[in-house]
Amino acid sequence: MFVNNLFASNLSYVRIIPREVVNLYSHMKATEKAYLAGFLDGDGSIHIRLKPNATYKFVFQVAPTVVFYQADKEIEEVQSIKNLLGIGHIRRRGDGIVEYIIGDSKSMLYLVNATLPYLRLKRKQAELFKKIIALKKKVKNANDFLYMCERIDELEVLNYSKKRKQNSKKVKEHMLNKGLLTP
Repeated sequence: MFVNNLFASNLSYVRIIPREVVNLYSHMKATEKAYLAGFLDGDGSIHIRLKPNATYKFVFQVAPTVVFYQADKEIEEVQSIKNLLGIGHIRRRGDGIVEYIIGDSKSMLYLVNATLPYLRLKRKQAELFKKIIALKKKVKNANDFLYMCERIDELEVLNYSKKRKQNSKKVKEHMLNKGLLTP
């Protein structure tokens, strides 16, 4: 009886959500969420890449990321934001820019949900991003996958993507050639 009460009242032994993600959502003040939203609106990106990858069922990997960009001289400030969130990693590019990259789905969704009430410029991207992540979990066949890729195209149009090489048309063409989709 004591053991059952102990477990019923203390669920800290259950790690459904990584500690770093729980830390992000529960310990941030409204001002910190608003600051992150402003940073994301101004110097951030919410995007999803389609990467050709033969090891995946539909021959493309869906790679969502949330990235914050800043001049290399501001690395300490970027590091303090990473410390606040407790997720992601920092990468120094060769062009004087530092990227703070958040790439796992749960962390990205928590960050997007935490900042969504404060986002202005990237609100549509954030809302569509959430829908695409939900669709990704529900993909059962090639048509579902193609539908999700078309939503990714919509996201990239909102992002004014210029260098994008892979899109739903290329995915469809590839899937038709591989016999994964019928015309």
